[in-house]
This record gives sequence, C-alpha cells and structure tokens, in this order.
Amino acid sequence: MNEHEAVRELLRKEKIKARNSLTPEQRSERSAAICRALLASEEYRRAKTVMLYKAVRGEVRLDLLEAENAAAPEKKRFAYPLCVGDGKMLAVAPGSTDVGGGAWRRGAFGIWEPDPARGALVPPEALDLVVCPCTAFDADGRRLGMGGGYYDRFLPLCVHAHILAVAFEAQRAECVPAEAWDVPMRRVITEESG
Repeated sequence: MNEHEAVRELLRKEKIKARNSLTPEQRSERSAAICRALLASEEYRRAKTVMLYKAVRGEVRLDLLEAENAAAPEKKRFAYPLCVGDGKMLAVAPGSTDVGGGAWRRGAFGIWEPDPARGALVPPEALDLVVCPCTAFDADGRRLGMGGGYYDRFLPLCVHAHILAVAFEAQRAECVPAEAWDVPMRRVITEESG
C-alpha cells in the first residue's frame, strides 16, 4: 500500500467511525432530513428511474424515499445495486422495496440486494438519477466509498443520470484524495442541505 492509499484508508476508517458514533435516533432523524432534501431536489423530482441502495452499517437510510414513492400517485421506478463479482455492479428493479417480500437476498457483503430472478435488469443508460452512499466526501464532490470500486466502475455507464451522494455531516472531510478513476458527485446531500 502506497502513501496515497494509506491516507485514503485512514480517512475511510475515521469517517466510518464518525458515522457509526451517531445514535440510532440521530441517524434516523438525519436520514429523514436528507431524504426530505432529496425529495425536494430538482434532480429527484424530474427523475423517472432512480437508483438507490439499502443502507448497511450506519449509512444514510433511504426508507422515507421508498415510503413516499409507494404513496405517490405517479411512482418512480427504483433500481438497486447488485454486485456480480470482479468489482462489477448491475442495476435491478425489484418487484418490491420490502426486503421481507421475497424479492431480496443477502449479497456477498451482507448487503440486501434485489434477486435478479424476481426483478428486472435496468440498463445504466436508462437511469435518470443515481444516489450513492459514501464513507467520506468533501466540498468538491469527491466521494470515498468502501474501497471495492463498484460505483466507480458503474457510474461512467450512467450517461444520462445525475450522480448524487448522501451522507451525514460527520462524514465531511477537508479533502478526499482522489484516484484517476474516482467519479465526482454532482453534489452531496447531508442533513444540513435542506
């Protein structure tokens, strides 16, 4: 591991610790505020097909988006990431957003993933908006993920999509050291965005 990679890994660990230090109540309240800001955003309002994720290990929870969409008269099509090995990711629209409904399974990293046999593959170019999780971010839209590079390989294929990240303010860094393959976010929505 070179010095640049070591700095990225140290920052990742520091910001995961900061994210995990939030109480369940703080995480729930801040996630709801982030969802409300996302719901009010032009990118979300205009999007017809949106790629979300199911939160794990202290990430911003997007349940409110799912609930609002279920109650909306005009529903958006939601897709979710499916990791298929070799750092590759697909977008799958499940039959249901409820993980208890049989349309979901636990993936290799313990992440809830849509079961591709019960959902529909969504081509990356059909996505209007991609909402990414992150471990750290900075004011210039640089995002640090978990280190697998899944999003960085997938996002360049999303040629028509707005690319946003969601995170808690506790995850903000002064500067995220970027690699050549890192895809910058159009913006990062936090609990202070609204």
